[in-house]
Amino acid sequence: MQNHSQKLLRLALIGMSGAGKTFWSRQLAGAGYQPLCCDEQIEARLAPKLTEGGFTGINGVAAWMGWPNSSTYADRESHYLAEEIATLDEALANLQKNPSQHLVLDTTGSVIYTGNNLLMRLRRNATVVYLAASEQERNLLIERYLSDPKPVLWRGAFQPRAGESPRETVARCYPALIAARRQSYEALAHCTIPIAELREMPQTAEAFLERVHQGLKLRPGSNPQ
Repeated sequence: MQNHSQKLLRLALIGMSGAGKTFWSRQLAGAGYQPLCCDEQIEARLAPKLTEGGFTGINGVAAWMGWPNSSTYADRESHYLAEEIATLDEALANLQKNPSQHLVLDTTGSVIYTGNNLLMRLRRNATVVYLAASEQERNLLIERYLSDPKPVLWRGAFQPRAGESPRETVARCYPALIAARRQSYEALAHCTIPIAELREMPQTAEAFLERVHQGLKLRPGSNPQ
């Protein structure tokens, strides 16, 4: 079985939307890693349906999905997840065929819903790094979602109350969604790095990789070299 020094050639960044996964993926691309953005792959798979409604870009995917209380949301949420599963399956199959490939996988916040089989394959084929938001940063993630909406799979966590607008329901329910996902992210990750800590570091691939190495050394049962 490969150890983490070998798997560090292949990173998978996980965490909530707005946590900085795409930023660090781009930084790592400058250090020779091939970036693979799952959002972009899913968008491409959904292109025929998006085009029908005049939607483009990842924000167009969010608009196509609509607010969680819309009549079409449940069906489109399921369709999105099916395309995410297909995207991750294809990415992992390519990794298995090319074990020496330097790749950074910029996952979506909903990667934890893709099923245990895929998630275990992800852990076997990449070092999974969780970019963790603190309680203090929760409001920032909510504001980012409201001002620059990205696709979010609520999986039943959106529970409107009488008289609430959708934005008010998001502001109330999004913290619960973050809390519900946190345990799953932590269980999936080989290494957890607080977002606040990353902000204080040099914004370079080298500093990020060094922090990942440190996190692996601190994790019980890890065997980094």
